[in-house]
Amino acid sequence: MDNTFTSKIFSVETLALDGRKESFVRGGRNLFPLLPKALAGIQQIGVIGWGSQGPAQAQNLRESLEGSGIRVVVGLRAGSSSMDNARKVGFTEADGTLGEMLDVIAKSDLTLVLIADAAVAELYPKIFQKLKPGSTLGLSHGFLLGHLGNVGDKFPANVNVIAVCPKGMGPSVRRLYEQGREVNGAGINTSFAVEQDIDGRATDIALAWSVGLGAPYTFKTTMRQEYLSDIYGERGILLGAVHGMVESLYRRYVAEGQSEEEAFVNACEAVTGPISNTISHDGILALYEKLSATEREEFDRAYSAAYAATRPVMEEIYEEVESGNELRSVVMAGKRLQKQPMPGIEGSRMWQVGKTVRANRGKRPAETHAFTAGVFIATMMAQVDVLIERGHPYSEIANESVIEAVDSLLPYMHARGVSYMIDNCSTTARLGARKWGPRFDANLSQLAYPDVDAKKPVDDKLVAAFRDHPIHGVLKKLSAMRPAVDIAVV
Repeated sequence: MDNTFTSKIFSVETLALDGRKESFVRGGRNLFPLLPKALAGIQQIGVIGWGSQGPAQAQNLRESLEGSGIRVVVGLRAGSSSMDNARKVGFTEADGTLGEMLDVIAKSDLTLVLIADAAVAELYPKIFQKLKPGSTLGLSHGFLLGHLGNVGDKFPANVNVIAVCPKGMGPSVRRLYEQGREVNGAGINTSFAVEQDIDGRATDIALAWSVGLGAPYTFKTTMRQEYLSDIYGERGILLGAVHGMVESLYRRYVAEGQSEEEAFVNACEAVTGPISNTISHDGILALYEKLSATEREEFDRAYSAAYAATRPVMEEIYEEVESGNELRSVVMAGKRLQKQPMPGIEGSRMWQVGKTVRANRGKRPAETHAFTAGVFIATMMAQVDVLIERGHPYSEIANESVIEAVDSLLPYMHARGVSYMIDNCSTTARLGARKWGPRFDANLSQLAYPDVDAKKPVDDKLVAAFRDHPIHGVLKKLSAMRPAVDIAVV
């Protein structure tokens, strides 16, 4: 895959990641004056939906384009309960910045469809019908492309089709943009894709959209690779694997005689706190190198057993996404959820203990627990290796498997709880985490931990492959592209 591109408006830089050339655009508020030129001819941007991404993207773009003459208008279903939330942040019917979804689409030159995946699958024929000929359809997720493939349909031939995909949930996109008012370059990295370019402007429109969201760095992907890696990743190390992993570790530590609070700290707080922080700032290998000799032995035992147990699950998830099965399951679930919404998981004993631990932070600060680190990093590396074997670009692999986890999602899990994330992320992610989290739990509990307890020899070649893995060099280069500040979860 050629992961380089050119732009008529923005300065494009290129770097080599493990020998592969990849282009990117470095963002920043200093580029905001270029946005009107890149968006020439666009008078209205319609932001459709008010879920995870809608509020952040609508507000960020409105602020970035202030004074440009380009209007940002929010479109929602008639009678949507989200209308009041949009009004609270200044989108109103009175000034024409809030309206009914299909009417907004019909009047927009750039339409950003940010509604839930199941809703997109249901409503896309009406959306396509309303798109202005010659306009641009924007998505922040390639789910619709996969769904069209499943049902044998295509995008309209008379519009540009692009994607800009923030590597973090909507609240992170908004929060870091706000922090960027004080520190230029704060934001969430994005990938962009051009699926259809009818006028030669699609790349610059996509880059303008990304810069307007506050992305410090924008990398190229394809819409297909984006939805494969995104849906795969959220079922893996971003959400589902973390969910299953920490539950399995918590039970193990309690069974070994630790108190419930101590077990929660070692199983969960260690991942969302010091392990995540170290990887975010210094990389995966740095965490390993900071361990003592005894701790490395513990890490190696956990890593060797956990990688062998989680790699097959990672491969199965990818195959289920690639085949279209995982997308179909989301569409089918949409109808069930109308009758019976998903219940929360926060009421279980472990997550109640977590509330107590978070309320008493400081009394028992989390440390980099070597066994927990081995399990977590083994699962992360299993995801990385599957994506490498499937030919994904390194920028996407690093963002979907490492950077999005440690710079966006895990900080929210640390502040609010893993259970909070499982209960409050997108419907597609919630379904995936609930479906695959127990699989990671089972494979670790039934395969990995028994191997450790039986003192099965460490796979030295596997551990050596981890220490010498090219992802470490990739992350070192990309570390300069992390957000300029840590996200402040409020």
